[in-house]
Amino acid sequence: MRYPFTVPRETIGSVGVMQGNHVRLREATEADLPRLGEIRAEPEVFARWGGEPDDLTDDDLHLYVIEYEDRVVGAIQWSEEDDPDYRHAGIDIYLDPAVHGRGLGTDAVRTLAAHLIARGHHRLVIDPAADNEAAIRCYAKVGFRPVGIMRRYERGPDGTWHDGLLMDLLADELT
Repeated sequence: MRYPFTVPRETIGSVGVMQGNHVRLREATEADLPRLGEIRAEPEVFARWGGEPDDLTDDDLHLYVIEYEDRVVGAIQWSEEDDPDYRHAGIDIYLDPAVHGRGLGTDAVRTLAAHLIARGHHRLVIDPAADNEAAIRCYAKVGFRPVGIMRRYERGPDGTWHDGLLMDLLADELT
């Protein structure tokens, strides 16, 4: 199994930058919020994420910007369940539609997944909208597998409820 980067054990939990094959993930700052807001306002992103601003103050979420060719093209975040009997981490991501189809989402998810596995997580989850075929294909390339449909899982910006697909990845399945 080849990870896109290695994380020295002494830095796990305080990693500010992760380098993938094509993208660079770095901790988001206040200065990134206007650009992330522009991306969230893109109709294709807004339809999935809504227009709420990203939150840098939520201690349970770890927000990173996705950089490609020295510009911010999206965001990826993770959270974790630390109860030893249920320990796992979850990932969420969005990208500027202008860079879709280049493998950047796959690279970002794979890079973060490798980091989370290095943190000691044996299982990761991600939950795209059940009709988001592009996202589902992206996550499958990293090794995520469908677990099941979560009916009326999330309310969309249009106010209607939408199904979600729960996908998970075990550490030894990372591709």
